[in-house]
Amino acid sequence: MIALDSKTPTPPVIELEDVHKVYRVGTELVHALRGVSLTIRENEYVAIMGSSGSGKSTLMNILGCLDIPTEGRYRLRGRDVSRMSQSKLADVRGRQIGFVFQAFELLPRTTALKNVELPLTYSRTRHRRNKAIDALRRVHLLDRAHHHPNQLSGGQKQRVAIARALAQAPDIILADEPTGNLDSATGDEIMAIFDSLHAEGQTIIIVTHEDHVASRCRRVLKLMDGRVVRDAINPVEPPPLSNVPLAVPKAPTEAVMV
Repeated sequence: MIALDSKTPTPPVIELEDVHKVYRVGTELVHALRGVSLTIRENEYVAIMGSSGSGKSTLMNILGCLDIPTEGRYRLRGRDVSRMSQSKLADVRGRQIGFVFQAFELLPRTTALKNVELPLTYSRTRHRRNKAIDALRRVHLLDRAHHHPNQLSGGQKQRVAIARALAQAPDIILADEPTGNLDSATGDEIMAIFDSLHAEGQTIIIVTHEDHVASRCRRVLKLMDGRVVRDAINPVEPPPLSNVPLAVPKAPTEAVMV
């Protein structure tokens, strides 16, 4: 692996060892991943790139505990999740992984606040409302807490999705093409939020095909034919954007009408 800097390495969050994934399509076997080994450490900011068929979607599904390897090991915070049952994987997803999707995946008849709070309900988290309010505050969307998705812009919807991912205080945020449905200016705003969350200490993995998105990350993995063919550190941190709403540190919960 590549040393990120001369400091003592942060603890590993993700460890993949010789991971293979084989699908059967009719009578054919499709080798989606062919021996992927990598370590992602705490507070890393990683882009995963690759063309269609490269294996990046399969890798994302395995990292997100949506699927398991055919061969090899996947440890999340030292816990082997590579052979877990579906029910145990669901528990890991709910507690340790925050997802952000290209299409936002918000419930249309539910307010922003309720959308953020809903996963906390499934995981039986205490103080759900306060956690959801704090998450919306961190993405500067508390003033839209009681708006429905059809009352929000694309960028605001994605901020709700990021808040939903943050609410559980996950080990990693896994974002799949998070700027894909946004114009360039709004996409930059969303990336600025990820930049700020990384600066606060959050581990972030972004699956993208866009070079300008990958350039914001500190490390870039490129897949081809199911293998990692490039693992590089971006040498220069991009300058922060001006006049862009960034995430802010958590603050005491303020009153919100419910």
